[in-house]
Amino acid sequence: MSLNYNEINEILKELELSGTFIQEVVQPGYDSLALYTYSPGKAKTVFISLTPGGCRINEVRRKIPKNDKPLRFNEMLRSRLKGARITSCKQIDNQRIIEIKTVREGPVYVMPAANEKITVKNKNSQIQEENGTEELTLYIRLWSNAANIFLCRDNIILDSFYRRPAKHETTGEEFTLPEKKDSSKDREFPVRTFSQFDGGEKTLSFNEKVDLYYTQEAQSSSLSALLEQAEKWYTAKKSRLENALEHLIQKQDSFKNAAQWKHQGDLILSYSYLIDGKSNYLECNDYETGKNIRIRIDPKKSAQENAALFYETYKKESGGLENLTHDIERSRKTIAELDRVYESMKAEQNPVRLEQFLRKAQKPRQQEKKSSPGLSYDINGWHILVGRDAAENDELLRHYAKGLDMWMHTRDYAGGYVFIKNRPGKSIPLEILLYAGNLAVYYSKARKNRKADLYYTNVKYLRRAKNGPKGLVLPTNEKNIHIELDDSRLRFLDDLNHGDI
Repeated sequence: MSLNYNEINEILKELELSGTFIQEVVQPGYDSLALYTYSPGKAKTVFISLTPGGCRINEVRRKIPKNDKPLRFNEMLRSRLKGARITSCKQIDNQRIIEIKTVREGPVYVMPAANEKITVKNKNSQIQEENGTEELTLYIRLWSNAANIFLCRDNIILDSFYRRPAKHETTGEEFTLPEKKDSSKDREFPVRTFSQFDGGEKTLSFNEKVDLYYTQEAQSSSLSALLEQAEKWYTAKKSRLENALEHLIQKQDSFKNAAQWKHQGDLILSYSYLIDGKSNYLECNDYETGKNIRIRIDPKKSAQENAALFYETYKKESGGLENLTHDIERSRKTIAELDRVYESMKAEQNPVRLEQFLRKAQKPRQQEKKSSPGLSYDINGWHILVGRDAAENDELLRHYAKGLDMWMHTRDYAGGYVFIKNRPGKSIPLEILLYAGNLAVYYSKARKNRKADLYYTNVKYLRRAKNGPKGLVLPTNEKNIHIELDDSRLRFLDDLNHGDI
């Protein structure tokens, strides 16, 4: 339940924000904001929530964590309000709209008239910076289904927390207050006492009671509700990880019999004279056990060809056994880390921090914004980019690779481009070159052979093939290197990128 207008008046009366200075603005998420205010002997953190059904403003006594990446509205407010003095703070006509007027000495940004539309093309020419005194108004609308925050000058919106063009709630539009209601028709909304928090050693202020209520009892924002979400997230994630671990262990058990494939290949060669080209089975005596056995073969293939298939399976499984051991160990570490994180979540007493972590943890990995297409690796201060197909190769080449970056590609095999970003004054160490070479072979048609010749050169020595397919380049001044896939290096790279190899 959101605060009613009488409760908002009680909150503002206790806050006494008039005359205080805004020291910092923090936006922890996509539905909340915090103002750090200060006046001699009075440092207060004002928390504003726009959560539907839980709109409120109140003082908090805990640190509000910043979002992982800078958010648009937060950065704009910091640039315009940090250091500003609050000249007045009041609720407008019991409308659950709070008006905070501020003044600040410093740069003043001249905006166009309300009817003058800002376009990307002429935005910089229309907004000018001058020195002077800037008077701005922050409107906080605490309506459950239409909550928003507006920064205005002369009732022209400079920016809004939620941009809603259809409702004219965006930059350059005029901010209009709702019509004043007939007070005689106002419904009476009593101020909740929150008596459940009385009786302690300390008499709590109304702000403290409100904060405790939304922290401990409010359905959507309380610690108990967030911990319930955390438990569901933990249970589901751990179940998936344990199922994946069980699958790896079962696969490892089947790979432990890899030697049988080699032994059966040996038997096929030893009894090649029994293959008649008609039967799908080779019946022979196993010289290790002394028993008669049947081995399924392809009658259209020779003994050597059939044996080669068994040897190839043996090679794959015996090589895969070591990789599986590594994957199993990594899965167990991941589960242990998940347990540790969940224990720290259960001990967290700051609901804002807990909500922030849950939002990040529950975001699908596919929705995470990548800084570049393809894959990227950071090793000992060196940044490596990998394109896995023609589209990624072309995108990296056009927008992310610079002239002095190193380009690497398999010779005589189709495959991805690998770029080692240049570091001024630094030569690429052999170790980094080998990591990049392993990536170039792994993401090419040479992967099956596990080795290939590569050429590498600076991006500035590449030229596009005329009328060639997307991403095709012709190198000059290239050097050569021969790479054989190193499983230990691939496992290290796999750990860096959480299982992309």
